[in-house]
Parts: sequence; C-alpha cells; structure tokens
Amino acid sequence: MDLETVLGRVRPGKHEETESALKEYNDQNRTMFQFDPADEEKRKKLCEALFEVLDKGASTSCQMACLEALRILSRDKKVLAPVTTRENMEILMKKAKLDPEVKTLGDAADFPVVVEALKCLCNIVFNSPIAQKLSLDLNFAAGLCRLLEKCMDGRAVNDIRCFDLRLLFLLTLLHTQIRAQLKQELQGLPLLTKTLESILSVQWAGKYQAVTEVSAPALSVQETDCTIEALKALFNVTLDSWNVHSESDAHQFRHLAAILRHILLSRGPSEDKTEELHSNTINLLSNVPVSCLDVLICPSGKEMSANNNEPDMEAIQLILDFMEKRIDKGCSYREGLTPVLSLLTECSRTHRPIRKYIKAEVLPPLRDVSNRPEVGTTVRNKLVRLMTHVDLGVKQIAAEFLFVLCKERVDNLLKYTGYGNAAGLLAARGLLAGGRGERWYSDDEDTDTEEYIKAKPNINLITGHAEEPLPNPMDEMTEEQKEYEAMKLVNMFDKLSREDIIKPMGVKPDGTMAPLEEAVHYTQIAEPDSSDSD
Repeated sequence: MDLETVLGRVRPGKHEETESALKEYNDQNRTMFQFDPADEEKRKKLCEALFEVLDKGASTSCQMACLEALRILSRDKKVLAPVTTRENMEILMKKAKLDPEVKTLGDAADFPVVVEALKCLCNIVFNSPIAQKLSLDLNFAAGLCRLLEKCMDGRAVNDIRCFDLRLLFLLTLLHTQIRAQLKQELQGLPLLTKTLESILSVQWAGKYQAVTEVSAPALSVQETDCTIEALKALFNVTLDSWNVHSESDAHQFRHLAAILRHILLSRGPSEDKTEELHSNTINLLSNVPVSCLDVLICPSGKEMSANNNEPDMEAIQLILDFMEKRIDKGCSYREGLTPVLSLLTECSRTHRPIRKYIKAEVLPPLRDVSNRPEVGTTVRNKLVRLMTHVDLGVKQIAAEFLFVLCKERVDNLLKYTGYGNAAGLLAARGLLAGGRGERWYSDDEDTDTEEYIKAKPNINLITGHAEEPLPNPMDEMTEEQKEYEAMKLVNMFDKLSREDIIKPMGVKPDGTMAPLEEAVHYTQIAEPDSSDSD
C-alpha cells in the first residue's frame, strides 16, 4: 500500500478504516530503516495525522497501530521536525503514563499501548535534538520515576519497566542535569536499586546476603533485558560516587553491591546474554565505592578477621574468569577489558583477602622459569603480554594490576614479569632504581619455591626467564683487542648521539630517567667523594 492511499484512510473517528490501513502499512515496513527521500513530505503528513488520531481518542487496537506506525516513521530523522512539538510530546507522555495527572497504570489491556508509546519516545528523543530539549522542559525524568514506582509489583509490567529504564538511561546519557536531578531530587539510587531487586525477585537471607541457588533456572530473556537496562541507568546515576559521605550512603551502596553479587552468580538465557549481563554488572561495580565492595566476599555484612572462616570468593572468581575471557577475545580491549581490570585492581588494593586470593590465582609461586613471562597460556602470561600493548591505557592498567598484586614492590614485580616488560610502569612511577610504591601493605608472605631458588642465578633480569650461561667472547681476546673493541663501541655511540639518532639516558637517584649528563650530575651530588679517600 502506497503512502498516498494510507494518508487518505487515516482519519480521526474512522477507527476501523484507520486501523486496517495502518496494519497493512506496518506489516510492509516493519523492518524499514532506509526511506525514500521523494516521499518525505507524505511521511510528515502521515505523522501529523497519526497524532491527530491519538489526540482525538481511539480504540486500543487502533492506538497500537498508530503508535507502531509512528515508531517506524520516527526512525527517519528528517520527518521529526513537525513531530517534535510540545503538544505532540504531551500526547505521547499521556499514552506512556508519564503525565503527572495519571495516577495508576490502568488495566492490563492498556499495557501494550504504554510500551509502544515508550518505544516511540525512545526513538524520537534519540533522533531529535528538539525532543531532547523538550524532555527537560516537560520533566520526563520525574514521570519515568513515577512510572517505575507504579511497576514494583508483578512481572507483567517488565516490558513497561524495560523501556522506561531505556529512556531514563538515554536521558541521563544526554543531559548531565538529569543525572544530578536523579541523584538528589528524585532519589534515583534507592529507586533504581529497588526496581532491580523487584525485577529479579531477590530474596534476602541476611542484611547483605541475597539467596542465590546454584541450581536456580536461568533468567528469562525479558528479565535479562530489563535487568541490563536497569544496570545501565544505575551506571549513569552512580557516576562519580567514589566518596561515601554518610552511613546511609554506605548502606545504599552495600545493598546495591549485594544485588550485583547475586546477578554475577545468575545466568542469562544464553551465553552471549550472560556475558552482556555480567559486563554491565562489572561496569556498575566500578562505580560503587571500593570500601563497600567487601559485600562481594562477606555476604553477611560482617568484616573479615583473622579468626573468621575463609571468605566466599565465588563472585571474585567469576570476575576473574570474565577478565580472562575478555583477554582471549582480543578485541576492543579499552572498552571491554579496562573496567574489569580497574575493578580488580581497586579491590586488591583495598581488601587484603581479595588481593591474597587473586594473587594465588594470577601469580602463583614460580616453579618453571624456562620460558619468558609473556610466553604461555596462563593468566599471568596473558597479563604480562598486555604490559607491552600498543594501547597506552590498557598497558598501564594491566601493569598497575600486577604491581598491586605484588604489593607495589619492584623486586616482586620484576620476578614475575621481567625488567623489560615492567620498564614502562617503573619509569612512569619513578621506580627504575627499585624500591616500592607509596601505599603500605601488610608484611610480605611470599616464599620462593625450591625450583625458583635453584634457577635464580641463571635468570636474565631483563627477560625474566632462566638462560643457559653463554661463553664470554672476550675470554680469548688480548688486552689490545679488548681496548680496540671498546673504543669502536664508544665511537659508534658517540656518532649516533651527535646525529641525534639516539640519546643516552641514565637513572637519577630518585628512580626517574634523565639525559646521561644530567643523571651523572645528580649522582655526583648525591654521592660526594669521601674526605678520607686515598
């Protein structure tokens, strides 16, 4: 059916004729994303006619047909100019139950209309800068929060929640002021946490201990999609939340962390959906103040002590497994790997039990040092390879993670990675001369294995692996030959230096790099000649 025919049949008051024409149009164009420029004016007129029908009132089935047609048409940015008026946006708000005058969700028969109206709003806000501005003027965020509060009971409203949360995520992504409004005025963190709890029907066994059964069935597609949208909205709301200012804030974040632990231990309907679910969970955990992440290993909310039982590390192991899968995929490291590495680094830096567990998994005691640290299939090998990655951000966070596991001790880091792989981090931290980072850690409990102690004299400190001793080529040289080769080498370096091909560098007493002359000067100042020297 062509647009001219559809336009002739879409009229207020002619519900059956309008519905019939639009159903046929929708069936033909449901997968349409590229539109004919020649029909642009007709599509604009059809949009206006659809709003007129919706405004005048129509049967539920007719409203559904109108909204589906509008959703299809809203994919075309060029036709949205006449659509995005305040009056039209208010019509969609009423259909989506976002109007402050709407007190209840109504009958279940009206739910599909609410969902379809929310889908239209998602498309229009995403594609139209005018609609984005109107969403501020019309206070969409408050309407979406009111709608979420009405959807707390029952799973029949999960579709409504899903698109409500999607639109909320979109608005917080586009407008920082909406993010601030959600944090302060609308109490977005407790509301979204409660919504997440409702979607998953979380049952509690203790203060911060959700009931998670190992044999529990996988989440449905609808539950998984709804959970992912809630996680994305929460991510925007909790940005810049590293500082906890009150006991109430700490409780809210620990409560959220307990739910996120429950999600990590849950499964989606497929492997891809499970990975997407866990990815968004880990992203959100990165926003939770690190002091509140003890809930991941202490579900009861009690602090660990030397006399306590071993902490439950199931969630930490799942995060480690997720990290290794992301490394193995080998694509989009910055977006896919950086959040999980940052999370593990901060957890290891702050929580000793987590660091001890991860150290045992990632950097177990060395036994075989016949291969370079970057060669092999262990997690350590994979992380050491990342220390020389071309992406500076990935390289830095991988090196920082291993450095923290080594309690920021240079000698420990070099033992597991070799000087060549660690040089970038040490230069950036001013630790090329050795030592340790500024943070204090408990006494070192590392013990070298017998195999490592035996191989240690043959370990090349640069490459980090044991090498067979090579014969010294100078053993058979005369003194004159040695002097000749030394002067030849000096002349080669001098030529390269004068032509600015290389620049000799040295290490200053503070562990940072500097041009050789400057480094020698600082060394002489730091170590003056002794007065009783011969």
